Amino acid sequence: MKTLLLACILPLGGCGMSDNLMAAVGVGVSVGSVAAIQRTPTDALYSWWTGKDCSTVRLDRGETYCRVEKPKPEPPPYCTRTLGSVMCWQDPATVPGHLKGVADGPSDLTAEQEADRVRSWP
Repeated sequence: MKTLLLACILPLGGCGMSDNLMAAVGVGVSVGSVAAIQRTPTDALYSWWTGKDCSTVRLDRGETYCRVEKPKPEPPPYCTRTLGSVMCWQDPATVPGHLKGVADGPSDLTAEQEADRVRSWP
């Protein structure tokens, strides 16, 4: 961030930067920005302005320019043991009696996973 600020302030100082030096500073700022925040300064401004997570690095990986919010995953089926097999229900309310589920894992996203799914930039 300090490099970006310096690159913006130096030409205003009237210290007579040559065109080659200004180009080198611009390239250095862009390369440093991509290494540090995974986006160019232009991407950072566009992301800040729109509130979306956008990056040319994402384009280079063959993805969309702006990060697409993924839909919330479907809840897993609720499966219980029966005599000799496993029975699964999409809606746990339709399970007869109080049968214990086969899977012990979570059936919903944690708060951290949900925050990552809907995150924006910055």
